[in-house]
Amino acid sequence: MSAQIELVSARAVHGLEPVPDLASADRIVISNSGGKDSIAAMDEAVRLADDAGVRDRIVVLHIDLGRTPRGHTVEWPGTEDLARRQAAHYGLPFEVRRSAKWPSLVHRIRARGQFPHFLSRFCTSDMKRSVAHRFVTEQVDALGITGRPARIVHVMGFRAEESRARRPAVEVDGRASSGRRTVTQWYPVLRWSTTEVWQRIRDRGLPYHWAYDAGMSRLSCSLCVLASAPDLTCAAGLRPELAREYADLEKEMGVPFRRELSMAEVIRRAGGAA
Repeated sequence: MSAQIELVSARAVHGLEPVPDLASADRIVISNSGGKDSIAAMDEAVRLADDAGVRDRIVVLHIDLGRTPRGHTVEWPGTEDLARRQAAHYGLPFEVRRSAKWPSLVHRIRARGQFPHFLSRFCTSDMKRSVAHRFVTEQVDALGITGRPARIVHVMGFRAEESRARRPAVEVDGRASSGRRTVTQWYPVLRWSTTEVWQRIRDRGLPYHWAYDAGMSRLSCSLCVLASAPDLTCAAGLRPELAREYADLEKEMGVPFRRELSMAEVIRRAGGAA
């Protein structure tokens, strides 16, 4: 049986969603942004890895989006420390990686001369996906498996409720796979509702970020181009200096943060809300 077939063999959890054959995985990489969906996905992945007796094959990866030219973190302050604590909650090894090319997402935006948008999510491809792929290569090299591709399961807290993209709960990542490795993407909380995510966090007493209690519904970049207008307004109120840097970048590049919503307008709304 091929590695690919082994890794996408299904079993029912949370309804009829499939999960990978974790017992056949050589390494399980859990990407953890520090957000609510990431910690819920980690909890579910660890639970099922324990059932398969393979918790020792898990490593947690946090991808840091860097500091802006003015020294502000692109992510919410404290995110990396939280992600570390979340991994420690399960006794899991924790690694941080960053883009080798760009000091931060803001540097990448300036070099490109535009902000990301739904049809051009270079923030994800350049600052996250490529970094994760390099980390997987590190893991494969460390495993030193010969004679067959290494079997990697990559866990992410992606939820269908928060994205227009449609995808299965388990899928082979063709871009990350090669003759040396088969990488299977697994989204344990794909069909979970926001209520179910928070219920798991409460039931298990899992650590989560303070920004949620401050009014944010999601935890991505502090000022994410794909965030809702209320989240952007809340974030600009909580991080006014970062919002001003984005507004100045709008002027510098001559393009708005979002076609229908400039950062200058977000700041104005945040001032009114305050």
